[in-house]
Amino acid sequence: MNELEKATSPVLEVQDLQIAFSMYRRGLRKTNLRVISSLSLSVRQGEILAVVGSSGSGKSLLAHAILGILPPNASTAGSIRYNGEELTPALQRKYRGTEIALIPQSVDYLDPLMRVGAQVMGTRGSREQQRAAFDRYGLERRAARLFPFQLSGGMARRVLVSTAVLSPPKLIVADEPTPGLGIEMAMETLRHFREIADTGAGVLLITHDIDLALGIADRIAVFYAGTTVEIAPAADFKTGAEALRHPYSRAFIDALPQNAFRPIPGTQPYAGALPSGCLFADRCPLRSDACGGEIELRAVRGGEVRCVHAS
Repeated sequence: MNELEKATSPVLEVQDLQIAFSMYRRGLRKTNLRVISSLSLSVRQGEILAVVGSSGSGKSLLAHAILGILPPNASTAGSIRYNGEELTPALQRKYRGTEIALIPQSVDYLDPLMRVGAQVMGTRGSREQQRAAFDRYGLERRAARLFPFQLSGGMARRVLVSTAVLSPPKLIVADEPTPGLGIEMAMETLRHFREIADTGAGVLLITHDIDLALGIADRIAVFYAGTTVEIAPAADFKTGAEALRHPYSRAFIDALPQNAFRPIPGTQPYAGALPSGCLFADRCPLRSDACGGEIELRAVRGGEVRCVHAS
């Protein structure tokens, strides 16, 4: 879209994010397990960036790092910037739930001891806003008086979405917002994200449902084993595997149901035993000696890719 081309400063910039967890292995021997190696991406004003990748690739950890809700034994390196400003713990607390909204993957984030209407309103919303959100997401007004345990899974998911969109934030981090929703409600949720983005907000959409994401996303970021391997316009994914730059992105597209679930041999490497060089090399048909060195994310054909063979 033209507005995207004109945008000069992303609302969110993640550069070379690394995450490790301090843990005990044997007795009192402590070690750091690095689970995120190098995640980089940006979300522009007015843009929806969808993040896809297999389980364990780092999608949810990225969301938690942005909001500052990683567990106490986690340590991070790299940079997370919000509107050009380094997102420090103090700023994360300041913006969390106001300018930056999280739609978490688990409905367990709802307070089990508080009625859901009050949770959606929070400290800044109004009853009218809460009712409007419930109307949009097909929740009866009487549901506001229910506790989370009284909701079905789909209702709880819709309540979570309502909490994030009550007052449009400047950045939405949506971690798998559609599981448990029927197809029509899932599409309505994503259409609402598109409307919010079109007002100038940024949306980071983490999803396994790439087909739904392609209907509303501007760009797609592909994660593999804790690294960003490709960022490309959504149009390239719609065109097909031949328009993509990284072998894993092509394999990811080929494995979709409409492409007959064509698998590739091997599995994603374990975080505690990562190979040197390209983390996809052991499964890649293009593997060469050049794949053993350090490989940076670079610009190729209007996208970004971490592959020495991309052209």
